[in-house]
Amino acid sequence: MAEFGFNEHHQNEIINYMRFARSKRVLRLKTIDSCFEELKDSRLVEETFTVDEVREMLDGLQVVVRGEVEIELINTAHTNVLLLRQLFSQAEKFYLRLQSDISELENRELLEQVAEFEKTDFKSTDKINKETSKPKLAPLNESGVSELFNKEIVRLQEENDKLKARLRTLESQAMSALDEKSKAERALKDLQRVQGEQQEISSLEDTVAALKEDYERTLSTNVATQKDLQENLISAKHELLRVQEQLALAEKELEKKFQQTAAYRNMKEILTKKNEQIKEIRKRLQRYEPNE
Repeated sequence: MAEFGFNEHHQNEIINYMRFARSKRVLRLKTIDSCFEELKDSRLVEETFTVDEVREMLDGLQVVVRGEVEIELINTAHTNVLLLRQLFSQAEKFYLRLQSDISELENRELLEQVAEFEKTDFKSTDKINKETSKPKLAPLNESGVSELFNKEIVRLQEENDKLKARLRTLESQAMSALDEKSKAERALKDLQRVQGEQQEISSLEDTVAALKEDYERTLSTNVATQKDLQENLISAKHELLRVQEQLALAEKELEKKFQQTAAYRNMKEILTKKNEQIKEIRKRLQRYEPNE
């Protein structure tokens, strides 16, 4: 049966099933023949029959033959179900998923090939393959089982590799997230420190403004205190310069730490504005200093 691409083992199984189906078919045909013989022996004893008598005999014969044919068709369908059950059960043991194409069951070309096989090859192999007839399907050979297990092992290994790669990706993402979190926390602490320094600068600016106001108020009336006010102003300027130096150092540190964060750009803009304000204050103070 080379047209169907079966190996020797499967071909023998098909021959066994066809032999089984043929025996059932022959038995049912004999039963139908006996129906006709019984009619001949029991009813056809007279030489002449009326139309009604012939119709009655044919109707009775039709009922009997119809019942026999129906029983055979039902039995064939149920037998095929049991055969498919065996095949599917055997396939499930090796993780196979069988599929059927119902349209191929009415393929005239394939049906003719089966009929031709039954007429020729099937008859020639009846005597040779009598020993191979068994009531149950034979299991797959060891090589087939090994191949199935090897394929399953390869599939599981590939799936395992994919899961490992996915796990490495998730671990890398988690580490990146932790690193970003640490950077954000450091940036927040540095920002809070810079804000504290800004508050200190604002406090010094308020002190300078108060000294300036006091100096302007007493300059015209109290020459003796002018020197003290000037010294206090100079001391405040020195303190302001010291803070500015510390702020410059802080800016350099921030440039190193925040060069990859958005907080760096925001702080740089803030510091630039504060420096401009300090320069403006210094210009204003210089206007009120006595000429040397």
